[in-house]
Amino acid sequence: MVIVCKDRAMGERGVGGGEPARHRVVVLVRDGMLPIEVGIVHRIFGEARSADGEPLYELVTCALEPGEVRTDTDFTVNVAHGVEALEEADTVVVPASGVDYDPGTERSLGLLSPAMADALGRIRPGTRIASICTGAFVLAAAGLLDGRRATTHWRSVEDFRQMFPAVELDAEVLYTDEGDVLTAAGVASGVDLCLHMVRCDHGAAVANDVARRTVVPPHREGGQAQYIRRPVPEPQVSSTGVARAWALAHLDRPLSLRELAAREAMSVRTFTRRFREEVGMSPVQWLTQQRIERARQLLEETDLTVDRIAAEAGFGTAASLRQHLQTALGVSPRAYRSTFRGPELRTA
Repeated sequence: MVIVCKDRAMGERGVGGGEPARHRVVVLVRDGMLPIEVGIVHRIFGEARSADGEPLYELVTCALEPGEVRTDTDFTVNVAHGVEALEEADTVVVPASGVDYDPGTERSLGLLSPAMADALGRIRPGTRIASICTGAFVLAAAGLLDGRRATTHWRSVEDFRQMFPAVELDAEVLYTDEGDVLTAAGVASGVDLCLHMVRCDHGAAVANDVARRTVVPPHREGGQAQYIRRPVPEPQVSSTGVARAWALAHLDRPLSLRELAAREAMSVRTFTRRFREEVGMSPVQWLTQQRIERARQLLEETDLTVDRIAAEAGFGTAASLRQHLQTALGVSPRAYRSTFRGPELRTA
């Protein structure tokens, strides 16, 4: 799954005419909050560092009313900030709440409660807004997702579609990026979404460093379809992991389906079917994705020419690399390198 970092207006808050303040991420929590989702946002953005080791983000948690907020567990969280914190946000994240699974205003009627409407009304135009899991119901009830791609937890897909038919719901992906509005699927996909935002803001080198610190993969393969329990249990199948690992080590050479299938001692037909079951996409789609990711890494972290990067990533020619990068990301290799070059190389 390759998701483009969409263009967005992200103004920085100046401080007394001096250096711009750190990008402020405000997490809006509600009664019944899921602590894991709130922790994900703080952990991922909180681990992002500049080349000098300085934090790149400021994290603030707020609630509709400051004070004790119950969670979906046996403990509460004391939140010091109220909705006024949203007025100074550069990014707002709305995690899920346990009440999203109970009858309630956003859930059953598709309307914002007066308190939530007031809170969202305080957000400045151009602020990036993201949801995790069923937090998408809040964004949809506010009309922020009309006519846009979005996702939510797979268990809530049918309810979401019935309540918000104007939203282009994609139940297969881990997250969506529509520029100033982003959504993540269920719970842990918040990690994927936050890493994506860090990658868009500061490049893959910073995002990969955060992933290493947090001991998570910098980019997960496939979508949430692979996590849905099937009505009939799938038969036990052998993994395609050996072929995938071998392919990653040989991206610079032509790779055929027959060659990959042979690594698992399968027919091409069986290999293709099992690959899609395990990864959520076809082998050809996966190979293209991995080659694009390899090219992005080399553009950001090395001084190699576009021709050499095309060869290293398995695209063969610079023209082929340009075409694939333009299709997937909407930019040329040169423009991508200019935007996302790592800080060490940028100052070299």
